[in-house]
Amino acid sequence: MSGSKKKEDGLPPATGSMPKSIKKRQGKRRKSKSKDLVVELPKESLETTGPTLKNPTLTSDDFEEVQREIIFEPNPGPQTSFLAATEQEVLYGGAAGGGKSYSLIADPVRYFNNPNARMLIVRRSTEELRELISVSKQLYPRAIPGIKFMERDKTWVAPSGATLWMSYLDRDDDVMRYQGQAFNWIGFDELTQWPSNYAWSYMRSRLRTTKASGLPLYMRATSNPGGPGHSWVKKTFIDPTNPNAAFWATDEEGETICWPSGHTREGEPLFKRKFIPATLFDNPYLSDDGMYEANLLSLPEHQRRQLLEGDWDINEGAAFPEFNRKVHVVEPFDIPHNWPRFRAADYGYGSYSGVVWFAVAPDEQLIVYRELYVSKVLATDLADIILDLESSENIRYGVLDSSLWHKRGDTGPSLAEQMIVKGCRWRPADRSKGSRVSGKNELHRRLQIDEFTEQPRIVFFNNCTNTIAQLPSLPLDKNNPEDVDTKSEDHIYDALRYGIMTRPRSNLFDYDSTSQRTGFQASDSTFGY
Repeated sequence: MSGSKKKEDGLPPATGSMPKSIKKRQGKRRKSKSKDLVVELPKESLETTGPTLKNPTLTSDDFEEVQREIIFEPNPGPQTSFLAATEQEVLYGGAAGGGKSYSLIADPVRYFNNPNARMLIVRRSTEELRELISVSKQLYPRAIPGIKFMERDKTWVAPSGATLWMSYLDRDDDVMRYQGQAFNWIGFDELTQWPSNYAWSYMRSRLRTTKASGLPLYMRATSNPGGPGHSWVKKTFIDPTNPNAAFWATDEEGETICWPSGHTREGEPLFKRKFIPATLFDNPYLSDDGMYEANLLSLPEHQRRQLLEGDWDINEGAAFPEFNRKVHVVEPFDIPHNWPRFRAADYGYGSYSGVVWFAVAPDEQLIVYRELYVSKVLATDLADIILDLESSENIRYGVLDSSLWHKRGDTGPSLAEQMIVKGCRWRPADRSKGSRVSGKNELHRRLQIDEFTEQPRIVFFNNCTNTIAQLPSLPLDKNNPEDVDTKSEDHIYDALRYGIMTRPRSNLFDYDSTSQRTGFQASDSTFGY
């Protein structure tokens, strides 16, 4: 039938991002020309999409020429990795300009030929949603012939019956709009715009489908660092492991989420997460001419590190914006035996106990080489754990929250005294008026680069994961910007503060290698050590 157009029965599973220039692939055809509209997907993603419709087989006997117009093809690297990911929850984030929004819009395309597909994309507000809807209108009608957008409901309806609802989720109680709904795929654009994890966690309960549908259950999100939800997103996706590595999902306490007791799968981890970072340079459409990069380079430092470098260790309103993993985190090394070592601790039973160990280099640099972060541990048991970790070391002294010397009633030893009796010796930390601000200022000073050594005055072994995660996330107190927010997770920070205040900086040239007395003498006339 000369001049007729051949309709495609269905689309192959699709994944993609930014529309690329059209590529044409040609073959022989005897009678007429045909154009297929397809969305190219990573091969890895095809295994998880369930049943799909196949394109008609084309042979040289039937066709003279076939043209395939590639509507969308993901950029190599993180964009392809995101669209091929099989973990239940995936965050695609980092710097601005990495093609995140296009990826989120393209990901559902693979399911539009499945009549059981029920999908949802949310933004924080309706105004922010308009941009996503605009992007979807560029891609979906070309990729899915016959698909329609219902303006009133903000819903895409495919010829197969599959639907994608594009909506907003402003306040926590907005989740009730989705009560009773079931989705196989949910996407959050700019996840850090949600101040807490409430919406994300609740919407996980909306993931539901039948085994017969062949559909996986996925939650997908995009985000840059920063925003009101920076801390919880970082704790959920960034801190648990290295980028691009799948890991078992953890709860707010950092514990792996498992099947409950009594279940046939009791104790088994529930599902996996992954964080896939991307930067401007992963998107050739924006990075080639250098104009967008120039704009990002002109931003203030904290914004530049967030949006250009995709640095999750800096957040506007953070108490210690100078902390930089590339500068302050080092690989563990053998600490010389003659370097002084000491420890500091902040104890809590109901919350957490944080303990950090320091070594003092000859140039007075502090090396935080070990940490302990535990909850619901008795003080005496904590003493046993500490002593076991230190069994082969010479710890000069320990400094502990002074409140632990408070007597419990009229009689009986204090918690600090109980630990000391077991052999875990301490001196009380400085908690005098103004000590919190002084300790914060001292840590700022330590994080700076020393003009003589050209090294930071404090570094952290990369095995101190809780310290590295918490320190850059600590927010300032809104009512007292000279201090950190005491309602935040600050137990490790308090231990750091207690420790560094026992080693105030002195002049580098005052160092005496024979006496090792540089600003602080470890012995104490009251406690004898």
